[in-house]
Amino acid sequence: MFENQRFQQLVEADNLTGEVVAVNRFIVEVRGLEGVHIGAQVLFEDGQRGMVREAYGARVILYNIDSENLAIGTLAVVEYNMLSIPVGPELVGRVVNPMGQPLDGLGPIQTSQTSGIFTPAPGIMDRKMLDEQLVSGVSAVDSFFPIVLGQRIAILGDSKSGKSTFLSQLTANQQGSDKIAVYVLVGKRKVDIERLLAGLRDSGAMDHTIVVLANIFDSLTQSYLAPYAACAMAEFLWYGGKDVIIMYDDLSSHAEAYRQLSLLQEVDPGRDSYPGDIFYTHSSLLERAGKLLSNDKTLTSLPVVLTPNDDITAYLSTNIMSITDGQIIFDLGYFRKGVRPAVNAGLSVSRVGGQAQTKRQKQLSSALFKALAHYHQAEEFSHFSSQLSKETRTDLARGKHLYAALQQPPEELHSLPEQQLMLETIMKSPDDRAIDVAGMKIAVKELAQQVQNDEDYDKLETELLERFGAKPLAPVEAVKSEDAVNEDANKKEKKDAKS
Repeated sequence: MFENQRFQQLVEADNLTGEVVAVNRFIVEVRGLEGVHIGAQVLFEDGQRGMVREAYGARVILYNIDSENLAIGTLAVVEYNMLSIPVGPELVGRVVNPMGQPLDGLGPIQTSQTSGIFTPAPGIMDRKMLDEQLVSGVSAVDSFFPIVLGQRIAILGDSKSGKSTFLSQLTANQQGSDKIAVYVLVGKRKVDIERLLAGLRDSGAMDHTIVVLANIFDSLTQSYLAPYAACAMAEFLWYGGKDVIIMYDDLSSHAEAYRQLSLLQEVDPGRDSYPGDIFYTHSSLLERAGKLLSNDKTLTSLPVVLTPNDDITAYLSTNIMSITDGQIIFDLGYFRKGVRPAVNAGLSVSRVGGQAQTKRQKQLSSALFKALAHYHQAEEFSHFSSQLSKETRTDLARGKHLYAALQQPPEELHSLPEQQLMLETIMKSPDDRAIDVAGMKIAVKELAQQVQNDEDYDKLETELLERFGAKPLAPVEAVKSEDAVNEDANKKEKKDAKS
């Protein structure tokens, strides 16, 4: 009833009107609407809405936002000159669709502001250098590939390799800060959506999160619009003085929705049947992230891309990697071996991560990479030799301890001082001494609160080694040459002969 009244008001206000003459699922052709703006929002008389995609004089092509069920002959009227959605702090803590309508059963959302969804990115002169780390609470990311507030960093991996779990951990770790998270879900199964929402509520992260949910099976158009709408919601808070983190989970499903819409529209397909402007589609979205010169606030963008069979060289994943400032790659092979999180340290990179690290953090990060490289070399060598040198045994022990420290279940999060204490303590172990990593993880929760400067780190790490270090796993013997081995054998024979 309300929509009929709204339609009548717009017609009486002398807005442009037209009539639906053809429907191909979500693609609608309307006669009339001469002079309409590209991207304008159109209201149909049955209450559904559309967005103008193309205009050729009296022939206008629209995307139906709500469904694919629209009768030929339905009247249409222009509602706004651009597709607009509600924005504002009232959306925080809620689950909404891309048009800002609630999906969580908590009642209507009263907002006083609206925004277009295809807003331009800030210019070069409006931006500032990135210099503050975004702490995810996940040691394997924060210590090796630090994310910087305002950065665009891609999250790549095969299905069920831990990408969404990592994003949930990152979101939960912002609890207690003034950062707002915007989580965009495109093309997810209902069970995955319910699990994610339950996790956010249980951890308390939902209190500072907006979840934008688009079901690819209900509306292709909403799946296409979801990332842009969510970005508009995030930008309003960003320009209003908040640090905002937006996670697109995932852009592979978004690209598939756009591909289907383009094929229905009879756009010539390009590589992998994606439309020719798929790169612009994602680059125009991701370049909206950054740090504002006016208020020092940031919008951090984390696009997720599916890489079937761990193939990161596919068209879509290479596109996203070329747009972003780094990528964190989750390896399904590592995941199946029980590594959590299954981050591939050899392929992941954060191109601006070093800008937010202290000198001590940079030294630790460099040492960790070297230690893990030595561990993998020692592990390979250990398959071919039963006698290992002291250095090789130390490399093996240190690598195992590091992997034990980096192993984190979803509910386990660590601050930067906690990570620094754990990893530096392991790196300071002088030999193949066994370390109680599990006990150390518990101890650093309290000890990290005492850290004020570098001297505190050194003191506490010495204390941790004394408390959680043990006797060597086995006597360390240097590898002897063949001559030395023969000489020892001859001495033993002479001794036996005398006795």
